[in-house]
Amino acid sequence: MSRRLHDTSTDAPPPYNHPAAWPDERLLKHCDLHRGRTSGPGGQHRNRVETHVTLTHTDTGIQGQAGERREANVNMRVAIRRLRLALATEHRLPVREGDIGSALWKGRLLRKKDDQGIVRARISVNTEHRDYPSLLAEAMDAIEACDYDMKRAGMRLETSTAQLIKLVREHKPALARLNAQRAERGLPTVR
Repeated sequence: MSRRLHDTSTDAPPPYNHPAAWPDERLLKHCDLHRGRTSGPGGQHRNRVETHVTLTHTDTGIQGQAGERREANVNMRVAIRRLRLALATEHRLPVREGDIGSALWKGRLLRKKDDQGIVRARISVNTEHRDYPSLLAEAMDAIEACDYDMKRAGMRLETSTAQLIKLVREHKPALARLNAQRAERGLPTVR
């Protein structure tokens, strides 16, 4: 899957086309849905209805699933979120040269001058927010494009290395994937 090239006639950032950033309707059109029964806690009615939801992204085979709740619609929302996080962690898109950062990314940067007059940008997002998987995917794409050099990726995304690490660290599978890739390159572990 490729990303549309940036139109150089405007200063607007290109749209970010990672599946983790797609609206629910579009994402679901690219998924196979399986409903089933599951064991575990939930009461006597748990196994009478098919409340377990598994979503498989057809282009990548990446899955998100949920079955903890008795309501299928709640499990569907949880499965979508888990699928978004799995896509953000495991599926990479190429990053173009030059200025990067989607409108969402740039809108989530809080810029502030420090005591020396240096502008610092902090990424403002709660891990439970709808935007977190999209921002994580964008960060992971930039990190891979910079061959897992966190400082260079932070510079390209206009934030600090510490902020970039903090964003990735919030999702343990993403941090594990980051460290596995860094280990393959002989780079130190990010904590």
